[in-house]
Amino acid sequence: MSTSELHVQRLAHALGAEVAGIDLSRPLDADVVKEIRDLFHEHQVLFFRDQHIDDVAHRDFAVHFGPLQRFAFLSPVSESVPEVHAIDIDPTKPKTANSDIWHSDATFLARPPLGSMLRAVILPDVGGDTLWASMYAAYDALSSRMQRLLDGMTAVHDSSNSVSHARNAVNADFQPTSHPVVRTHPVTGRKALFVNKIFTTRIEGLTDRENDALLPMLTDHVRSPDFQVRFRWEPGSIALWDNRCTQHYAVADYASRRRMHRVVIDGDEPV
Repeated sequence: MSTSELHVQRLAHALGAEVAGIDLSRPLDADVVKEIRDLFHEHQVLFFRDQHIDDVAHRDFAVHFGPLQRFAFLSPVSESVPEVHAIDIDPTKPKTANSDIWHSDATFLARPPLGSMLRAVILPDVGGDTLWASMYAAYDALSSRMQRLLDGMTAVHDSSNSVSHARNAVNADFQPTSHPVVRTHPVTGRKALFVNKIFTTRIEGLTDRENDALLPMLTDHVRSPDFQVRFRWEPGSIALWDNRCTQHYAVADYASRRRMHRVVIDGDEPV
């Protein structure tokens, strides 16, 4: 296919676009891959509909964006495709995950994931939407005085702060790590707020009282609807997002099983 066949519909001012005119079950030309990468960097999260692909095609598309992780906290759906794991939630059973809190994935790593690709497999009859928020927009909305205060600050990210991560024995291998409070995206050069409610435990160099005031303000700041896009899943829906400049929130408003398959794209550089 040629790039002229792609149709892109922007979904919100801050981020998000739906891409049509593409079949992800088939190999893609290099120019199409380049255009999708460019759209990815421009819109931060891309959505594809009516993509009834298997785990192999899922993996093979995601690898265009970088090396893939074998996710440490969930088992692969099969040993033949170890890069794909399931997020399978039955709301009739005890809760085991923190997905309904605004967060970026695995920021406790020295090289947090570049991004993720999530595919709907089993959906509830009603509910189960996912929201994304632009951390570019969150940073830009801060006053210039607050931006100057935050630039150069670092914060501690700790996997043990997450119930679902701390429960896993492999968690013992991950030590708390520090990242800039304001991250500069390695491709776009734009500044993004890089703290989140699940993994960020404190801003370094502040007293406890200062930290207790500033960090909650920043993690709550990202909840503004002005920074967000909301996606309603359908059979065959896929979302591909940039973990370096977004946060996401899975709405837990459903009463039946929700199973998604995910591939995590490895971090491109230490933050």
